Amino acid sequence: MNTNILTTEVQYFINNNLNKDVVQLIFKGSPFKEIPIKELANQIICKQKSDKKLPTWFSTKNIYYPNKISIEQSSSEITAKHKASLIKGDTIVDLTGGFGVDSYFFSKSFKQVVHCDINTDLSEIVTHNFKKLNVSNITSVAINGLDYLKKTSLKIDFLYIDPSRRDANKNKVHFLKDCLPNVPENIDFLFSKTEKILIKVSPLLDITSAINELKFTKEVHVVAIHNEVKELLFLLDKNYEKEVTIKTLNIKNEMLEEFNFQLPQDTISSNYSFPKKYLYEPNAAVLKSGGFHEIPKKFNVEKLQEHTHLYTSNELISFPGRRFEITEIIPFHKKTILKKISNRKLNIATRNFPKAVTQLKKEFKIHDGGNEYGFFTTLSNNSKVLIINKKIK
Repeated sequence: MNTNILTTEVQYFINNNLNKDVVQLIFKGSPFKEIPIKELANQIICKQKSDKKLPTWFSTKNIYYPNKISIEQSSSEITAKHKASLIKGDTIVDLTGGFGVDSYFFSKSFKQVVHCDINTDLSEIVTHNFKKLNVSNITSVAINGLDYLKKTSLKIDFLYIDPSRRDANKNKVHFLKDCLPNVPENIDFLFSKTEKILIKVSPLLDITSAINELKFTKEVHVVAIHNEVKELLFLLDKNYEKEVTIKTLNIKNEMLEEFNFQLPQDTISSNYSFPKKYLYEPNAAVLKSGGFHEIPKKFNVEKLQEHTHLYTSNELISFPGRRFEITEIIPFHKKTILKKISNRKLNIATRNFPKAVTQLKKEFKIHDGGNEYGFFTTLSNNSKVLIINKKIK
């Protein structure tokens, strides 16, 4: 940690160059002999990345930024706040602390937080930043989280783990057992230290596979921001053997779209229908959850087809996703489609359809934009159609 970066003149330089071309700055070289240009550029790049993702850090004076990968891999403030709202207690140990965003927000709902990270430099940086953020109930220790647990006699209410999705050779992995640390392999040891565990995993991870790899899963939270899934959270409770609750959340500015259900769910939906007056597209969190056949049970809608994850009704309802009013249904015949939409502005998507969006745009000369939305899809009689809609706010 180069403390020269924290001097008044250097901080002024960083803040004064946040909107400048960093490549040009690197080309000019560092104006400070104690600070290499790469270090200076890294501070500027990381602060730029923190503007929207980590506004508390961005707006706090004398924050020190680590390598940019630590910023890229950290939770956003929005998702960290959500995690902290799910759990509370006296003591939580963050086994994979990283830049400390999750630990910071856990400090609002726990009396004591232990932040573990094996990277000594990162641990030093995080300790400095917590002081600047006026947090006094977090202890940062430069140690492997599992090793910390082996040594401590602390009574722990919660363990939090965000396993690295890369193996020892830096290759991306897609199963929990291949992540670092290996949670399934250490699950019995972890539960010897606490009764409750919260695990954050990649949005790409298969939910069912992860549940099968773990023990005592009580809840799975699928968290999306503006219809992009950011996190999967697994809440484990020692000796819990009942049904798993799936909770989906799509955060859209001040609005929250929520949809919850329990596993195991029925595999076959009993309600299929041709398109009616309104069409509904589930948000990304619901789609990731796999709760397609639970939607007709919770809402007064019917599914278009078993593998077509679109729903319809004659009455307009609240729905966790986008809502449309159907204006036209066009059978998928090339001449008919060309006659109806050639050179027309249309925002198109496919659901359970054999052709890709890029192929359809080219084939039918569709231009993006306008106020109309089109879904190329398959109905319950297996016919292919284009459904034209107006979006409902």
